Amino acid sequence: MLSAKIVGKGLVEVHDGPIPVPGDGQVLIKLKASALCRSDLHIYHGEKVFDNSDSTNITPGHEPCGVVEKIGSNVKNVKLGDRVAIYLASGCGQCSYCLQGYPMLCKKFNCLGMDSDGAHADYVLVSEINCLPLPNEMSFIQGALSTDVGGTLYTACKRLGVSGRTTVAIFGIGPMGSGGILMAKAYGARVIAVDLDPKRLEFAKMLGADETINPKDFDTVEEIKKLTGGIGADVSIECSGSAICENDAMNATKALGKVGFIGECKSSTINPSNQFLRKLLDVKGCWYFNRADWSEITNFIINRKVPIEKICSHTFKIQQADEAFKLFDQHGTQKVVFVWD
Repeated sequence: MLSAKIVGKGLVEVHDGPIPVPGDGQVLIKLKASALCRSDLHIYHGEKVFDNSDSTNITPGHEPCGVVEKIGSNVKNVKLGDRVAIYLASGCGQCSYCLQGYPMLCKKFNCLGMDSDGAHADYVLVSEINCLPLPNEMSFIQGALSTDVGGTLYTACKRLGVSGRTTVAIFGIGPMGSGGILMAKAYGARVIAVDLDPKRLEFAKMLGADETINPKDFDTVEEIKKLTGGIGADVSIECSGSAICENDAMNATKALGKVGFIGECKSSTINPSNQFLRKLLDVKGCWYFNRADWSEITNFIINRKVPIEKICSHTFKIQQADEAFKLFDQHGTQKVVFVWD
């Protein structure tokens, strides 16, 4: 089988190797779609996503969909031919976090494509519990985009209380921010999109954003307050990972409002007293989704007709992995997705 390997800083090679054999409780998935993520670019640039992860010679890819090709012993709930999306996290299966559906919080957290071979390959081997049923109404590309992007932003909007009564400011209109626009609009919210790239702001309008702000042209915080009668956004969702945007998100949100941090950021300096303590601001870390919410997420996307496939701007074959990574690294795309016939 063919698989993409990051063999050095900025170096991707496509290797040909044996198809893995599923063991006890495991399932072999023949891939149909696997989306690139900014986390893949951290590895591409020689950086660690998680402090205790060693991604050397590991095939990346943690946003996939495919078809069950083979099953190992003691697999009870997945059968050959099933269409599935893949949940990226696994844990011990016994701690309180795992039992609540949050294996990414487990001390033994293992991430597909970072701690074990991922899905930028013809096949991927996962545990049965990581298989999420993909509704027939959804394409494989839609399914792949409904995991990390769709699932994370659906859950963020839900936890932040987004509704038809809220104005939501979304900072950073890359794939995550674009997913935020789609989900917030599907919840009924008014959306203000913030980004430095005029093309991304045009894309935000196409996705349904009600207003757009380019910080090159306006003071972002003052403009958001102007658009909200001097009060500020009810909810802000920070998707860029920029320390500047994290501060702007808190400053642009009204007292008693809510802020969700999604973009990865190693360090940031804030003023807790003025930015959220004295505003009684509710600041939440929004990372991925509870495994038990998958059917809720897909039903929402199907029933609300969320056009999540619009976030896919480019598709590639796995043989073009080096080209795909280089293009995605230029930050001029939305989602780049590997596809198979």
